[in-house]
Amino acid sequence: MEPLSKNNTNNNLVKPSLNVETLDPIEPSPLRKIIVVASIAAGVQFGWALQLSLLTPYVQLLGIPHKWASFIWLCGPISGMLVQPIVGYHSDRCTSRFGRRRPFIAAGALAVAVAVFLIGYAADLGHATGDNLAKQSRPRAIAIFVVGFWILDVANNMLQGPCRALLADLSAGDHRKTRNANAFFSFFMAVGNVLGYAAGSFSGLHRMFPFTMTKACDIYCANLKSCFFLSIILLLTLTTAALIYVKERALVPDQKNPNVKEDGGIQCFGELFGAFHELKRPMWILLLVTCLNWIAWFPFLLFDTDWMGKEIYGGKVGNGKASKSYDMGVHAGALGLMLNSIVLGVTSLGVEFLARVVGGVKRLWGIVNFLLAISLAMTVLVTKMAEHSRQFPGGDVNADPLPPTGAIKAGALTLFSVLGIPLAITYSIPFALASIFSITSGAGQGLSLGVLNLAIVIPQMIVSVLSGPWDAAFGGGNLPAFVVGAVAAAASGILSIVLLPSPPPELAKAATATGGGFH
Repeated sequence: MEPLSKNNTNNNLVKPSLNVETLDPIEPSPLRKIIVVASIAAGVQFGWALQLSLLTPYVQLLGIPHKWASFIWLCGPISGMLVQPIVGYHSDRCTSRFGRRRPFIAAGALAVAVAVFLIGYAADLGHATGDNLAKQSRPRAIAIFVVGFWILDVANNMLQGPCRALLADLSAGDHRKTRNANAFFSFFMAVGNVLGYAAGSFSGLHRMFPFTMTKACDIYCANLKSCFFLSIILLLTLTTAALIYVKERALVPDQKNPNVKEDGGIQCFGELFGAFHELKRPMWILLLVTCLNWIAWFPFLLFDTDWMGKEIYGGKVGNGKASKSYDMGVHAGALGLMLNSIVLGVTSLGVEFLARVVGGVKRLWGIVNFLLAISLAMTVLVTKMAEHSRQFPGGDVNADPLPPTGAIKAGALTLFSVLGIPLAITYSIPFALASIFSITSGAGQGLSLGVLNLAIVIPQMIVSVLSGPWDAAFGGGNLPAFVVGAVAAAASGILSIVLLPSPPPELAKAATATGGGFH
């Protein structure tokens, strides 16, 4: 996409470098269409919440050792790093008569359905192909599960990128609508989280689908199947409604450049790195702030329920005396995640208001990053208070510890709840700024969001690989990684306020005059 210039502020569209053009300029779409597209996030996040709350125990049920279970989660950032740029590249160039983004959204939803079937029926398919139920490890079921899990992560990434790009397209360069669109996306993510955690915590859900219980699939497995059935019903319903209700203008090849080849993605990563080369200073700063922000977030997102089980409730993983306390802590952590999601949803609806109150989106992002840093640091205080007040029945320190006091539990759940505020900003403002800055970045919306996604998934991969050894180096537990996260959050807040620029007024005018520069 060519950078905007003074000569581009007329009624003609800025032609992107991908040599496609629309038939005529467009105005920002009505808010109701933006909301319908943003609602797809509820279906996507329902599935993510189920992954976080149910799948780690499920993989151990199939026989994957606990120490290896965490490596499965690397597929999320890896697939995000590869899939989102590729999908973004192709969706910027897609000339389908159905539009640029909608074919990818539809394909992603169908891929989720396939993945959910493989995951839910992994135990049954493994047994049908030769797994011995008397043995702890079920290799065929594990293989089927891993394939389904990777497909699910790929499909989710295939959905989220085009959804956000479509929201940017519908906003058509209107900065306020762009921020509102991403705020609604964040809100519906919170709705999906609440529904997913609620479904995952209900042990009798399998009664809705009695056929889910089989010889190879016990109650836990049947509940997981039932949860995923609800997930796919929700996702397909929301996606179908959005695809039918929201229409896109089809792109046609630029007849003025007939010799330009569409490479079918061969140059995707070449253009991705080319987009890095052409990025302006605001986008580079945005990537740095986002990277630090996710170094702060990911340790807590990985180990929040584990922290509740081990540090707050004093339990231990396994079948020992302290396993009951650990399980109670994990359930309390799930409650904390639900409270976190409720606060996230409420905050998402007020992002525009909060930005006006504090004097702009970059200042708001900086302030909530300091709130994130303080909250992560407070986990140390709450942990020490829990350790100091911990009691054992009969004074036997080897016995299952008693639950923490009401004040300790309230303090931990308060941290979960407060963290919903910065999480709402993390899910909205960076994507809105990326959409705005991409107008002069030399890349289309899809590819620009793919670039931003690299600043999210690379920190996740680093944290996934290093947090375990880092925690072990300081005696185990989750606090060392949380402290690193607090430092990264503070650095992110400082850079956001000091270095991150606000979009200039002339850019907003140019974007509005040119239909956003990405059609």
